[in-house]
Amino acid sequence: MSIAVSIRNVTQRYGDSGSPYAVLALDDISLDIRRGEFVCLLGPSGCGKSTLLNIVGGLVQPTQGSITVGARAVHGEPLPNEIAFVFQESTLFPWYSIIENFRIALKFQGVEKAEWDDLAMAALQSVAMAEFAHHYPTQLSVGMRQRVNMARGICVGTNILLMDEPFAALDEQTRMVLGEDLSILLAKTGKTIVFVTHSLAEAVFLSDRIVVMTARPGKIKTIVNVNEAHPRSPDFMLEPRFSALRNDLYAMLRDEIRVAVAAQRDPQSVGVVR
Repeated sequence: MSIAVSIRNVTQRYGDSGSPYAVLALDDISLDIRRGEFVCLLGPSGCGKSTLLNIVGGLVQPTQGSITVGARAVHGEPLPNEIAFVFQESTLFPWYSIIENFRIALKFQGVEKAEWDDLAMAALQSVAMAEFAHHYPTQLSVGMRQRVNMARGICVGTNILLMDEPFAALDEQTRMVLGEDLSILLAKTGKTIVFVTHSLAEAVFLSDRIVVMTARPGKIKTIVNVNEAHPRSPDFMLEPRFSALRNDLYAMLRDEIRVAVAAQRDPQSVGVVR
């Protein structure tokens, strides 16, 4: 497969290098993400998962290193024609209906006006939300709003979808159902998805590869391959291999989590640039 995103020697520091409180968030991250691949970033809180996602999306300029999307270098500016985001919190405008929110996104993408409603309805249909096109976000449950956010990410037609803990606020049952929907969408659209999560089970169920990160400063500890075709059935979660992968991930992360917990007690003990 061709490479969708190339991350080379990315380091991110916050604060002046001479300050005793400067923080090293990411340390020399290199990773290639293939087209059509689902990659999860998994690690303890504060390890730089979201920071790395934002760097890939052009929302943050790294202190060192480079990001390439296709043939284009990313220089701390979003690439709206290449990359779409789905965040943990809904980014729908509450004063517009669902379909109006889609029209705004498509207008921003430069899509012809005549195509807006057809594209919006097709995307909403893919997540079983077409009947709510003229509802307002406040009339929908949290899970329904996240379905809409997923559909909007599909609708805008970018090849890459960056998802930052999009299901974190949902109950476990809803997370499982939306995970199944996302696996189906990946199989249908062939999009490249980079997904941040804290859930071991979610990472195993969704990913082609799981990038396991260390406690701050974030580095790649290991990469785990999940050899299971999309779309994935809930039956996969009942297989011994699923449990074995989840248990392996916990074993890899246990010490990193302890380091992260210690850092929360003493924030200056970990990741400080000396």
